[in-house]
Amino acid sequence: MDINLARTFLEIVSSHSFVQAAERLHVTQTAVSARVKTLEDLLGRKLFVRNKAGASLTAAGEQFVRHAMTLVQVWERARHQMAVPTGRRALVTVGCEISLWHPLMLDWLLWMRKSAPDLALRTEVGVAEDLLERVAHGTLDIVIAYAPRQRPGLRIELLIEEKLVLVTTSPKLETPQPADYVYVDWGQEFSAQHSLAFPELSSVGVSSSLGPLGLEYLLAVGGAGYFRQNVVRNHIKEGRLFRVPGKPEFLYPAYAVYAANADMKVLEPALAGLRQVAAGGQSGKARAARLPKVARKAKP
Repeated sequence: MDINLARTFLEIVSSHSFVQAAERLHVTQTAVSARVKTLEDLLGRKLFVRNKAGASLTAAGEQFVRHAMTLVQVWERARHQMAVPTGRRALVTVGCEISLWHPLMLDWLLWMRKSAPDLALRTEVGVAEDLLERVAHGTLDIVIAYAPRQRPGLRIELLIEEKLVLVTTSPKLETPQPADYVYVDWGQEFSAQHSLAFPELSSVGVSSSLGPLGLEYLLAVGGAGYFRQNVVRNHIKEGRLFRVPGKPEFLYPAYAVYAANADMKVLEPALAGLRQVAAGGQSGKARAARLPKVARKAKP
C-alpha cells in the first residue's frame, strides 16, 4: 500500500477536515478525496462520513487508526535507520517544545555523548501540536511537551514536575508593576490562571513567547516575571534573582511522548538520559564543567 494513503488518512483524522488535510499535505482536495477512495477500495470499508461540520470516522475508520499509525511509524523508522551514519547503530530524533528546551536538551546531548555514543542524534525545537503530530506519524521518536493530548498509539511519561515561580531582580519587591513586568506566554492554562491571579498585569511593557529570551532580558534590565523554577534556581542561589514572597506558583510539568510500538532497544537509552537530566543529574556546574572538556576533545 502507498504510505501516502495512510498519511492522508491520519491528517484527516487529526484535522476532521478534507480541506485542512489538503492544506497540510500541500495537495489539492481532489487528491485527498482520491486517496481516501483508493484506501477505502483496498480495505473494502467506508472510513469517513462527510458532512457540513467536516469529516467523522465510521466504525471501520476507528479501527483503522491504530493500523495507519503503525504503518507510518514503521516506514519512517525504516527510512531513518537507512540514514544512520557509519559507526552508529541507530538514529534517535527528539523534538522539544520551545519553552522547555533550555537547559534540558543541551544536558541530554552531553549525557548521550558520554553514555550512548553508539547512537546518532537529531534534535528539533518547535510548537507542541506540530511535534506531537510528527511523533504520531513516526517522523520523530520522542517529543518533550507540556500538557500533551492523549492519542491512540502513543505513550506519555512524566519527566519533570516543574513549577513556574515569580522572581525579581529587586530583593524588596512585594508587588510586581506593569511597567517592570516581563510576561512570558507559558501556554493557555498559565494565561488563564495568571489573569485570575494578576488582573492588573493584563497589559505590560514587555512580553515574550520564549522563556530564555524573557529571562535574559529580565537579568539585563531588571524587573519581575514568572519563570521555571529549575532554570532560575542557580540565579537565586547566586543573588541575581529573588523569589517574590506570598505569590502563587503554577504547575508546568514536562512529559516525554513516544510511540507505544517503538523499538525500545533504541529508545530506552535516550529515555534514560532524559530521566537522568530531568532529575538533575546533568545541570548547572556539571554542565559548565563538561563544556571545556568537550571542546578540547573536538580539536585535532
